Amino acid sequence: MKDIKLDGDLSFHNIHHASKDFGNRFSFLPAAVLYPKSVSDISNLVTYIFQMGPTSSLTIAPRGHGHSLEGQAQAHQGVVINMETLGKSQEMHFHISANMKTPFVDVSAGELWINILHESLKHGFAPKSWTDYLHLTVGGTLSNAGISGQAFRHGPQINNVYQLQVVTGTGEVVTCTENKNSDLFYGVLGGLGQFGIITRAHIALEPAPKMVKWMKVLYMDFATFTKDQEQLISSNGSFDYVEGFVLINRNGLLNNWRSSFKNKDPAQASGFVSEGKTVFCLEIAKYFKQEDMDTIDQKVENLLSKLNYNESTLFISEVSYVEFLDRVHVSEMKLQEKGLWDVPHPWLNLLVPKSKIHKFADEVFGKILTDTSNGPILIYPVDKSRWNTKTSMVTPKENVFYLVAFLSSAMPSSTRTDGLEYILSQNKRILEVCETANLETKQYLPHYKTQEQWRKHFGGQWEDFLRRKLKYDPLAILTPGQRIFQKEIAFL
Repeated sequence: MKDIKLDGDLSFHNIHHASKDFGNRFSFLPAAVLYPKSVSDISNLVTYIFQMGPTSSLTIAPRGHGHSLEGQAQAHQGVVINMETLGKSQEMHFHISANMKTPFVDVSAGELWINILHESLKHGFAPKSWTDYLHLTVGGTLSNAGISGQAFRHGPQINNVYQLQVVTGTGEVVTCTENKNSDLFYGVLGGLGQFGIITRAHIALEPAPKMVKWMKVLYMDFATFTKDQEQLISSNGSFDYVEGFVLINRNGLLNNWRSSFKNKDPAQASGFVSEGKTVFCLEIAKYFKQEDMDTIDQKVENLLSKLNYNESTLFISEVSYVEFLDRVHVSEMKLQEKGLWDVPHPWLNLLVPKSKIHKFADEVFGKILTDTSNGPILIYPVDKSRWNTKTSMVTPKENVFYLVAFLSSAMPSSTRTDGLEYILSQNKRILEVCETANLETKQYLPHYKTQEQWRKHFGGQWEDFLRRKLKYDPLAILTPGQRIFQKEIAFL
């Protein structure tokens, strides 16, 4: 591999970091790590390995900021491409003018979303669609979907891209859009890295707000909670962000909010008991600009008046747009200080059809899960009737479905309920309930061990997925950590 023409570096030493990820459960050591300085570095590497043919066992995995959960960005004895190096060597280009209908930023796929936010705001703009955590790379989220509590409005991040530059599994560099090389464009978006390595993207922008009214309220009744959530995502002029949490048997819940949120009626809030109960938190936000300062409180009050939450539990905060979008990073830094960030994260993310969400809640909350001390459980609806459904992302058949995310952290070497084995068995029970009760759920950020399971996951999309694999990555060189396709080695 030393013969490959490179602007960057191909390293065979000190590469252990490329065998780790946020999930902290799988570790596959590569043979080398590429630190690219140009797209041609990536193209030349892929071409070199492709030309070695089926007698070589070498595979390639692009790695962003290392937030995969189950080794998806690892390549056992292959080559891991450090995409952040590419991001640092390439500039962002903003395309914004008064008469432009579709302003965008042209950015490296190795760039972090947090950096795009800061640079965009200098121009008074921001990307339309976000994830809840911004210290992820563009290529990483576009290969999956990029969903958050804003997806009901603009769709996921894969629906807010105008153009991609992609290096296919044969080493070809292809520019693709909805109209040009559209098969590859839609295939790569949500394609789990199977058809090409995204190297650049044109990301849709919109005028940025300055401030955010950020609110949390509680519900004791799941039916009322979901009814309000569904009403919020279906009405225009509503809140800009809608998410929810399930909180089971949590002590002193409202006291934890007081440090950064204000409550209208502290005396009543003090009397609220969450111990031993299952409660549902609605988290909502309204964005506003400087010129809206005089009217924002009245707007928020009008919107809140249509909801049926427990009135004593309304907590409100006013923060900058950046503070709101980067809120999870604050929690990350606190956990890092306590040494609780680099632990196993056996996360389970499910997409549950609206018609099945009540059955799901009956079976899981309180029965399988008796508390939520191991990490947050997110639950909120999205409406894909506003999405572009031509991408590779797999969703339930119904237009409205819920993202339910069990974001657990496991304590190393614990054999109790906070241990890895216990949480994994809990996840398994949740999946078994989905299967036996025929809840028609789909996994988000999925991980399967056999192709048969993957085939079932993709359902009617499998034939298209397979066709694209054979066309764009015929030797199955790319992203082996997804375990969808095995590189077949021909021994001559």
